[in-house]
Amino acid sequence: MDYKKYQPYKTIDLPNRVWPSKTITKAPMWCSVDLRDGNQALPTPMGTKKKLAYFKLLSDMGFKEIETAFPSASETDFNFMRTLLDSGMVNNDITVQVLTQSREHLIRKTYEALEGYKKAIMHFYLSTSTAQRKVVFKKSKQEMIDMAVNSAQLVCALAKDVDTDIRFEFSPESFTGTEMDFALKV
Repeated sequence: MDYKKYQPYKTIDLPNRVWPSKTITKAPMWCSVDLRDGNQALPTPMGTKKKLAYFKLLSDMGFKEIETAFPSASETDFNFMRTLLDSGMVNNDITVQVLTQSREHLIRKTYEALEGYKKAIMHFYLSTSTAQRKVVFKKSKQEMIDMAVNSAQLVCALAKDVDTDIRFEFSPESFTGTEMDFALKV
């Protein structure tokens, strides 16, 4: 990538903050989320054949991180992950990213889908908004924190049993509906 042709932005002097005074000195890593997010929003989601073609296009474009599926949400996505691996399209410089909810059986299913991959990013999330917490989960703030911690511990424990180099990401879903102090604690 010819990122050096771009001039860096001027820094901002904010003495109480660190990042505004930093300058980007190398190309950022871009992760395409089109295969999962884009497919999820389509009236008629793509099947495995179309998703494989799309993955090839993203790979040919130079993406090194590609969010591929939500394998615990549907058999279609789970099967796509297995077919993608079997196809040999995921070379050693591509990292696949998957998404899962912070629920034990879904995390375990996601690990099944990742079996055999060299590198992966596991993004797990927990809906933390006031409405979700009270109406859907019917749990206290502390119980939600416990869910997040238990999920993180499980994700890390299961990673020890696989040969996949896994990076982890966690996010509080429905962040804008979550009280800021609670989001920070989660």
